[in-house]
Amino acid sequence: MLRLVAGNWKMNGSLAANRALLDQLVVVPGVEMAVCVPYPYLAQLQDRPSGLQLGAQDVSEHGAGAYTGEVSAAMLGEFGCRYVIVGHSERRALFGEADLVVGRKARAAQAAGMVPIVCVGETLDERDGGQVMAVIGRQLAAVLDVVGVEAMAALVLAYEPVWAIGTGRSATAGQVAEVHGGIRAWLRAQGVDARRVRILYGGSVKPDNAAAIFAVADVDGGLIGGASLVAEDFMAICRAAADAV
Repeated sequence: MLRLVAGNWKMNGSLAANRALLDQLVVVPGVEMAVCVPYPYLAQLQDRPSGLQLGAQDVSEHGAGAYTGEVSAAMLGEFGCRYVIVGHSERRALFGEADLVVGRKARAAQAAGMVPIVCVGETLDERDGGQVMAVIGRQLAAVLDVVGVEAMAALVLAYEPVWAIGTGRSATAGQVAEVHGGIRAWLRAQGVDARRVRILYGGSVKPDNAAAIFAVADVDGGLIGGASLVAEDFMAICRAAADAV
């Protein structure tokens, strides 16, 4: 399966800046490329390079109704979204998003024909306390309980060590290999066809460390934050993913 490199613009962008960025992006053969953008820019992204997948950064667990400020999966589908990020560490930490809610959002996305990118990962205190796989297992179990074994194999996972997001720090190749391997083993133990699940790494991936990260076993791509806002950097990361063996 192709590696997936998905850019998470977070709460950044403007109509002019987005246009300038898109004009510099070219789809790299041998890798699937996506950009997950703020809701207001989904319409603008209808005009994007051919082959560049579109994604959103969140979705409501609800299908419709009196949920002011929420955006449903069906609405995202009307803009042609293929992917939607759920459970990003910033949603969990800043907005109190619980594990079970993440599972419900993943289910809503899949029901509308989209692929959720489910984010999991530990804080520095949890890592120092030897709780990495206990934390990630809890986060994954909440999703599995909601979507079921078969649907679990059809989503994308993103391991994002919370201590490496927006800090300029990145996990070592050994740390990434250990956790990605642990996630794959956890999935197999639950009866999930783990070979079908793409596991992305999402912690300060940059052009100068992308090749090393993508060379790690069980890394199937990246969820890219700040570097996805710089066309040259994002392209370099995508090329590194395409070249990885």
